[in-house]
Amino acid sequence: MVRAILDGRKTQTRRVIAKQPFDRSWSRHDHRIQYVSGRAENQDETDGFYAYSTSSGGEWQAKSPFGQPGDRLWVRETHAIFATYGQRRVDGERWGPWGGLSTVVSPDGKQIVYFREGFDRCDPGRWRPSIHMPRWASRILLEVAEVRVERLQTITEDDARAEGIAEVPGQSGEPGAWWTGDVKEGSALHGHTPVAAFGRLWNSLNAARDHGWDANPWVWVVSFKPVSSTGA
Repeated sequence: MVRAILDGRKTQTRRVIAKQPFDRSWSRHDHRIQYVSGRAENQDETDGFYAYSTSSGGEWQAKSPFGQPGDRLWVRETHAIFATYGQRRVDGERWGPWGGLSTVVSPDGKQIVYFREGFDRCDPGRWRPSIHMPRWASRILLEVAEVRVERLQTITEDDARAEGIAEVPGQSGEPGAWWTGDVKEGSALHGHTPVAAFGRLWNSLNAARDHGWDANPWVWVVSFKPVSSTGA
């Protein structure tokens, strides 16, 4: 995801809704979802509630965990934090252990963070999982453009491309000509269409949690635009 955002390929992401509309406490009749509306009618326009209407007239609501259009999201990624060395380059930027790479310095100036993507995913030291990244260390800031709810398999070819799926260089129109582009990782996932490649990527991340492509779960669809990729 991080590489695709930095490359400008990814402007959309999908996340499984934590509590699927098919709740066991509902009757069999209520499980038959007819359509998804943008918001519940009894909620304020800015509250961020989305409603799932059922064939029996019932309604299931969920609040968007990704905010609303105009809200900003900061991105966590695999990283390493070191003490700053205090030295500076001619242009005034800090050197740190590996000079010249993209870095973010803590507000107190005592720590510097490096990003695994900046090392082309090599392993010069002990990396910290993205979940442990503090806010000050994030270099990528996004602005939410749209939030909607839909079934996973509703994704279009254009949406799949917005998810970061790209054409394999020099293979336009050929079978398997779309991929996730994870060249450095050596594990790029291919497909004969953008949606097919996205489906393989989705399964690699979610199938083990019983939310694979064939399960066709309800998902949050978040479209965004980059604000910063330098921590500024």
